[in-house]
Amino acid sequence: MRRNKGLWLIVGMIIIVAGGALVYGSHCWAAGRAKARDGERVIRGRAPAAGSEPGEHVTALSMARGDGERSLEGDSALGRAREPSSLYQDAGRRAKISTVLLPRKSPLVSFRILFNVGAASDPPGKEGVAALTAAMLSQGGSRQMTYEQIVQAMYPLATSFTAQVDKEMTVFYGTTHRDNLETYYRIIADMLLDPGWREDDFTRLKTEAINFLKVNLRSSNDEELGKEELYNFIYEGHPYGHHNRGRVEALEKLTLADVKAFYRQHYTQANLVIGLAGGYPPNFPERVVADFRRLPPGAPATLKLPPPPPIRGLKMRIIQKETRATAISFGFPIPVNRAHPDWPALWLVRSYFGEHRSSNSYLFQRMREIRGLNYGDYAYIEYFPRGMFQFYPDPNLARQQQIFQVWIRPVEPQNAHFALRIALYELKKLVDRGMTREDFEATRQYLSKFVNLMVRTQDRRLGYALDSRYYGIGEFTQYVRRALARLTLEDVNRVIKKYLQYKNIKIVVVTRDAREFRDAVASNRPSPIHYPAPKPKEILQEDEIIARFHLDLRPEDIEIVPVERVFQ
Repeated sequence: MRRNKGLWLIVGMIIIVAGGALVYGSHCWAAGRAKARDGERVIRGRAPAAGSEPGEHVTALSMARGDGERSLEGDSALGRAREPSSLYQDAGRRAKISTVLLPRKSPLVSFRILFNVGAASDPPGKEGVAALTAAMLSQGGSRQMTYEQIVQAMYPLATSFTAQVDKEMTVFYGTTHRDNLETYYRIIADMLLDPGWREDDFTRLKTEAINFLKVNLRSSNDEELGKEELYNFIYEGHPYGHHNRGRVEALEKLTLADVKAFYRQHYTQANLVIGLAGGYPPNFPERVVADFRRLPPGAPATLKLPPPPPIRGLKMRIIQKETRATAISFGFPIPVNRAHPDWPALWLVRSYFGEHRSSNSYLFQRMREIRGLNYGDYAYIEYFPRGMFQFYPDPNLARQQQIFQVWIRPVEPQNAHFALRIALYELKKLVDRGMTREDFEATRQYLSKFVNLMVRTQDRRLGYALDSRYYGIGEFTQYVRRALARLTLEDVNRVIKKYLQYKNIKIVVVTRDAREFRDAVASNRPSPIHYPAPKPKEILQEDEIIARFHLDLRPEDIEIVPVERVFQ
């Protein structure tokens, strides 16, 4: 009996100690959560599951594989973002927060916090609210810190936090050293989850957006002006039919209440994808997911787009502007995006015909190298803004709908008519004749190596991983290389015939001699080119053909728009 009493005494003491430990542990957890709410976030890692390597339970990059198998991310859907499974789900039926995680041994940690919403979701009459909302989050400060304080805090960290808004995606991105991770994350989390919404910041950023359209694009950048107006021209009356920064008249009417309403409606857990890459602690993603549950659950974005307006014949918009050179862009919609099985073949054709900033491309050789017409001549099948400043396209510009586009970098006004003719003449030759086996093999070999440069940094790999999740195609470089290896010349020439054409195109020209250019094009009068130095006989003979190449443009197919009305 005495031994039994002693045994029960020991058991009771164990229960008391264990209970105290549980109470203490609960108190510490609650205190940690309180600190997190107060902005004093502390990275606390949980031990990995038994038998796993550190971080193994957060390393899955869940998306479709290149061989067609699907992971838990969900079905691929051409034309809309999906509802992929999250690596971290509560036991309850709460909204999913999706993640794309690329852990690696690196001293840097990269963030890409992506929301599946963009300028295509701007309500009519409020074009620009998506971009202005993102600007208020990335350049407007948090409730705890003004934007000036954030800039000062980030300066010694040698880092930044930037927003990029496209038609269907808004991404906030930045990279920091892992030694500064706690400070950096505390700042950016507050920026996104607890915005400052200061009226003076709103006024400043709205003014910047208006000046970007009126001063930067209209007055200072003819090349981007022409490229962006081409999208507006092609997508008239469509959700894509305005610049990502908005329209001047709509921006002037926007209020801070409009921005707050857009944030409440679209910045939700269901629209969120958290992207992390680099040397973050094993359980850091769980902490980020937990923090972002402060956003409302929401419903997944389901942007249903109408088809682009049909183009019948050649249509031209001439922007009248006092400028020294003439910029030309032309294109048409294509029913192919990166999720489409014909995308790799069409991507190869684009590279052969007009790889961006490459002197080896066909159009560059025919227009610049042989004839010295202008600086560069490029072709695209995906949106590629800011091309004059960079060699590689930015990630997180994924779209349901894309266009085939040719960009003729500015030419001397007296050669503009000839430049347009030769570009369309060479496009016709490509469509009619296709590619040769030699050109096909050379381009395929080039792209198999070039694709690695597109993801040359940790941040870019993360960005392309997010895009691959959107399109459901697997890791980008593997997807491209496998697809290129399977391609045949017959595949490529079939794609050329199926998707490229030269009869139904919209053209944007930026020039000072708008009426003269319109009259020359509409009359189809010859446009001979004169060289400062002799050219080979075969080139001069071909020039005679190009100078009379028929452009089926009637006066009613051409409109002249003063530059002051563009983006208005």
